[in-house]
Amino acid sequence: MEITPLAFDSFGARSMATVIETDDLSILIDPGVALGPSRHRLPPHPLEIKRERELWQDINDHAARADVLVVSHYHYDHHNPEEPMLYGDKILYIKHPEENINKSQTTRAAYFLKKLKDIPKSIKTADGSEFVHGKTLIRFSDAVCHGTNPRLGYVVQTSIEFGGEKFIHTSDVEGPAMPDQIRFVIDEQPDVVILDGPMTYMLGFRYSKKSLELSIENMIRIITETPAHTIIPDHHFMRDLRYREWIAPVYEAADDAGKRVITAAEYAGRDIENLEARRKELYGARL
Repeated sequence: MEITPLAFDSFGARSMATVIETDDLSILIDPGVALGPSRHRLPPHPLEIKRERELWQDINDHAARADVLVVSHYHYDHHNPEEPMLYGDKILYIKHPEENINKSQTTRAAYFLKKLKDIPKSIKTADGSEFVHGKTLIRFSDAVCHGTNPRLGYVVQTSIEFGGEKFIHTSDVEGPAMPDQIRFVIDEQPDVVILDGPMTYMLGFRYSKKSLELSIENMIRIITETPAHTIIPDHHFMRDLRYREWIAPVYEAADDAGKRVITAAEYAGRDIENLEARRKELYGARL
């Protein structure tokens, strides 16, 4: 099994786009990328805009070669309804468009499906389901909260198993801080986890200290209760320049266990370029 992060916050734009290749097929999870509209009361810097375009091109190139596309939920950094041909002749697994979903994502899902009419090879709801492709098993969690409450809707987590290896992509769990979010990861016993880490850049505003504490506990559980040798926290987590400080006990637990906790950029052999977190610096440098 080959795991390739395509676009992540540590690459310079909001995304969790990931390709998994097995002997049977190529799977692209969450083919979308976006920019934070405002940080530090500043719009996206030209460097961010350039990076988003580059990452979108990479997603397009890999989507053309993929057999299966997965849409874990309907935020625009995870899917792009304005590019319906991206899904042409693909098997598409999607978060259920009508169940366990908030009003905003219900509207977006309906619009997305309208744009996709007759374009994909097939469209199937993912929530709580599993699908077999040759010797590759794709299993989806039940819908879990996008974050620590249902206000932003729900997402599905993806598990892919092939050749005795197992990979998990959590989508936007912002932690994980909630029991059902971590339960799926522990139950699946993965070898590699791409994790939407705690939303510390909103700490004290939209993310509580308790949620951070629970997220740290649960990340340590992944290290101690699963065979996972590589845990990749990214996405919301990388919008904070102090990301390592906030979860220091997790890094310590990984070191003690001989495991890795690294960003998607580090996993891909790239420099960490969390541009949104550096937006104030970028504008200062230009001025």
